[in-house]
Amino acid sequence: MTRILPPAALAVVALLGLVGCAAASPSPTAESSSRAPSTAAPASPTVTPTPVDPIADLSLEQRVGQLFMVGTSVGGPDPITLEAVSQQHVGGIFLHGRSSAGVEAAAAFVKTFEDAHLESVPPLWIATDQEGGDVQVLSGPGFDSMPTALTQARSDTATLETDATRWGAQLAQAGVNMNLAPVADIVTSAEAGPQNPPIGALNREYGFDRATVADKAGAFAAGMRTSGVMPTLKHFPGLGRATQNTDTRSGVVDDVVGADSADVAVYGDLLAEGPAVVMMSTAVYARIDPAAPAAFSPTVVTGLLREQLGFEGVVTTDDLSAAAQIRDWAPGDRALLSIEAGVDLVLVSADPTVFPEMYAAVLSRAQTDDAFAAKVDAAARRVVEAKASLG
Repeated sequence: MTRILPPAALAVVALLGLVGCAAASPSPTAESSSRAPSTAAPASPTVTPTPVDPIADLSLEQRVGQLFMVGTSVGGPDPITLEAVSQQHVGGIFLHGRSSAGVEAAAAFVKTFEDAHLESVPPLWIATDQEGGDVQVLSGPGFDSMPTALTQARSDTATLETDATRWGAQLAQAGVNMNLAPVADIVTSAEAGPQNPPIGALNREYGFDRATVADKAGAFAAGMRTSGVMPTLKHFPGLGRATQNTDTRSGVVDDVVGADSADVAVYGDLLAEGPAVVMMSTAVYARIDPAAPAAFSPTVVTGLLREQLGFEGVVTTDDLSAAAQIRDWAPGDRALLSIEAGVDLVLVSADPTVFPEMYAAVLSRAQTDDAFAAKVDAAARRVVEAKASLG
């Protein structure tokens, strides 16, 4: 390990074909067919469809807002997050902490934020961490007690997908439409688990090889989609080999995972199965880009995920508000660097007090830098399109 140094509603377009009305001619007879030309009217020209831009009606301020997901404790609505919804029109909120109050209470809590949301702006992502085991934010009446991913993986694929569909339906009943799960990280073995603090030590992995993780995490993601909940694959390009936790330690470097690793390839397998959001790790990957955390790296986000794997959907960061790994960067710089790298959604979960600084930095840059403003537009467009895909 080495210490890293800080840097300085999708509108659906109808294809309207104008049907040409051909004048009906009587059936030709043997006598007339040789001398009577056809009197059919010429077909009308086909109208070329004009795509409707899903962000055309959003102001720059609203487009910037769509690029943020701001956290709130499930213990009570955070005033900063409420203001972020009503004034900055953020793309979503993230429910963190623990609540055992049940589905009805969670739905009432979510409604507080939906009531603050402007109807003319695309609907909110309502997200939480509902992986299972120690990582389950919402519990109580109406919510199953979910086992760890490693235990889930003992079920056959069809059973796991059925279970995940039920868990997703419970989230949807509570108003949640995005789950920051499943974990797609590959821990090398059961014996290696305790030496992998962020994943293996908590049994958050679905298995120890690419095929198993693709199969089981894929079943979980499919169940979420069936219930109308967007799954999130995390933490690209993989935290299964990390020996430190980026939430609690800085200078976390993975010197094993490369662009050709199974840890990366499994995302291609999973993304081929259906829509999902991809969450970026904040670790540094020495074999891919030793100069920056993955969430800040154009090489990782754009080069590896978007270009090599061909991913065109929404990319989100892991928490950029309080994680030890990124504290050496000013909050505004964290947001700017991630969007420059190709990220669409900046997660500000644990400490929403840094959101205003992040929002102001992105808005200011977009107002003065045309190239950056184009990145903001592209990111906002992907976010809005993904929301519309849920129906």
